[in-house]
This record gives sequence, structure tokens and C-alpha cells, in this order.
Amino acid sequence: MNAALNTVLRQFRLSDGDLWHDLVYRRLWLSILTSSFGGQVMLLALPLTAAVLLKATPTQMGLLTAVELSPFLLLSLPAGVWLDRVRKLPVYVVGEVLVGLAAASVTLAWLAGGLGMAWLYVVGFIVGSVHAVSGTAAQIVLTQVVARERLVEAHAKNALATSGAEVAGPGFAGFLIKLFGAPWTMTVNAVLLIGSAWILRGVHVDDKPGPRNGTGFWRDLIAGLRFVANTPLLVALAVLMAVWQMCHYAALVVQILVATRTLGMSEQTVGLCYMGMGLGTIGGSIWGRRISQRIGPGPCLVLGYAVTGIGWLLPAVAPAGRWGVAAFAAMMMLFTMGAVFIFINFLALRQAATPAPLLGRMTSTMRWLSLLMAPAGSLFGGWLGEHVGLRSALAFAGIVSLLLAALAWQWPLIRQLRALPTPQPVLGSIAAAPVAAH
Repeated sequence: MNAALNTVLRQFRLSDGDLWHDLVYRRLWLSILTSSFGGQVMLLALPLTAAVLLKATPTQMGLLTAVELSPFLLLSLPAGVWLDRVRKLPVYVVGEVLVGLAAASVTLAWLAGGLGMAWLYVVGFIVGSVHAVSGTAAQIVLTQVVARERLVEAHAKNALATSGAEVAGPGFAGFLIKLFGAPWTMTVNAVLLIGSAWILRGVHVDDKPGPRNGTGFWRDLIAGLRFVANTPLLVALAVLMAVWQMCHYAALVVQILVATRTLGMSEQTVGLCYMGMGLGTIGGSIWGRRISQRIGPGPCLVLGYAVTGIGWLLPAVAPAGRWGVAAFAAMMMLFTMGAVFIFINFLALRQAATPAPLLGRMTSTMRWLSLLMAPAGSLFGGWLGEHVGLRSALAFAGIVSLLLAALAWQWPLIRQLRALPTPQPVLGSIAAAPVAAH
């Protein structure tokens, strides 16, 4: 695969300093691409298994998402302390394998006649647990491969990797689901994730665990929380992202139900509409870095909140039929475009502001804070879908996201943020925490 990528890259003229010249980064990028294809299959197959095969109610769909999110609230903070003491790359690799095995278990449970919502809850909890730990490790591995001043570029290129999966993955998954059924399609996700783990074996980074300085686990955890609390930029980012994630998950739990039950779309049509995610990611990846450089990462972040809000409102008001299908596809495109605008800046800002010894604890703390309201959002979205109407959850997400953009623009710390910050100094008890190589 690396040789094939080299052939493709030779067709384009790259600047001397382009990240594509870095062999280690290219290997990491290939793994992200492969994993993203697997993620797109699961993104479609798992909720369709619940909604179509198991006839899940909106409340059950909300509960499934809440169960998958709950490990972030339970495990993120202790995982950050642990990751600052160990090598991150092996955690990343093992995580890819475990999610693949969890996906394969859906097929096995279906074949054994034991597949029900209870098993999907178990799978969701396992996947969420792995993502809470391994996902943090993956973000730190990127900082070991790429210099801090190149993080926005790296995140934009990573978004291009996911865009390829988002263009081809949903259509391919929809075809497989139509042909074999959603449970069988989960095995494709398993194969791709194990392939991603195999590619990661070729990534070599300076990833030695740091020395222990005799500090306790809870003292280190509190030190990470204190660092985030004492950094105004991180506090602002955490508040904004917590509200946006609430909107995201309120919309996420009903979007498949809106497509299949309100707009009358088939599984294959849903898969084709999900390809709009890839178009949005490509647009966000191409324009996001340029917009961020031109207007600054803070204003680009605000733009992302507005774009996703507009996207959620479209199918909330569109009629069934061709206009409904078009609105649903446009929602998927605008959501991923806006999400790229958000995340390439959000991730780069928080990584740039954090000294190396605290990357693990900062990342886990920020993920914990950012997702703190997400389970409530998924449960509220499910409740709205069941008791008020499926479209009402999308309307709620769209309106609140637009209000969030307006409020964020009034926040000088965000509006005037025109460049990546320098790492904050490590002070007091934080400096006594174990130092890991990043």
C-alpha cells in the first residue's frame, strides 16, 4: 500500500516541506484511511441493525448511543494519567484490534440467534471503552510523529484520509447491507480494523515511557485537571465543545430513523446519502486549513458550529420524497464539512497549548469535558424523537448549534484567536508529575 501511495504522490508536485514526504506520517495516514473505512461500515451497519432488524424505538437508539459514550465519562480521566506513564503506540494498536473483534461479535451473535438490543449495548460499551483509551493514545501518537507547528496541516490531511472512506464507504456498506444484511457487514469492519493495526506495526516513534517521580495516581490526575482549569483557552474550548457535542448526539440518535421512517428511504439510499459525508470532509479538508490561516483558528471554529447547525435544520423542515432525500444528503455533507472546520482547529489548539509531559492528561480531560453533555444529548434526542417527533431532535440540534456560533463569536478569546498558542508553562505540582516522551 505504501508503494501504491508513493506512485500516486509522484503524480503531484509537493513542496519540499510537505508532510507527505515524511515516511512515518504516510504510514500513519494509511492506517487512518483503513480504519476510517471500517468506521464508516460500522457507522451505518450498527444503527441499521438496531433500527431495521431489531425495530429499536427512538429511546432505545438514544440509550445505545448513551451506553457507547458512558466509558468516556468513566475512563477518560484515569486513562490520561495511565497514558502519561506508558507507551502510547501499543495501546493504539491493541485498540484497533479490540474494536474489530467487537464488530465481529455482532455477526457471531446473529448467527447464534442471540442478537438483541442487549448485545448491541454490550458492543457499544466495549467500543466506547476502547475509544476512550485508545483514541486518546492515537491523538498523542500524532504529536510524536508531527511537529507542533504542523498540527493543523496534519489534522487537515488526516481529514482527507477519512473523506476517502466517507465517499466510498457508505455506498459500499449500503450495497453490502442490501446484499447480505447489516450483521454480516460488520465482519468487513472487523477485517479493516485489524488491517489498520497491522499497518501501525510499521510506525516507529520515540515512544518510551517516562521516569516515575514517586507521585501518586490521584495527585497526577488532579494535576491534569488543574492544568486545564488554569488555562483559559482550554476552558473555553471545553465549554463550546460540550454544548456542540450535545447537539451532535441529539441529532445522531434520530437521523437514521428520520431517513428510514419519516423520509421513507431504503438502506441503500441511506448509504448513498452518507457518501455526502465524504464530499463534506473533502471540502472541509481543502478549505479548512486555508480558512484557518486566513481568518484564524478561533473564527474558523465558530464557522464550523454555524455550518453544522444549518445542516441539521435542513431535513427537519424538508418534505418526504426527493427533496427530503436531497436535504438528508446535504445535512451529511454540511455536518462533516463543519466538523472538519471545528476539529482541525480544536485539536491543534489544545495540543499546541499543552507541554509534552501533560499531553495524555490534557487530552483525556478535554475529551471528558467535551463529552460530558453528550449522553444527555443522546437521551434527550431519543426522548424528543419518541414523544414530540423525529424531526424535532434535528431542529433542536440545529437551533442550539446556531446559537452556540453566535455566542462563541461574542467571546473575545475565541473571536480574536488568529494563531496557534505556545505551550503553557508547567508549574508547581504539575511539574512533579511523571514525564513521558512525546
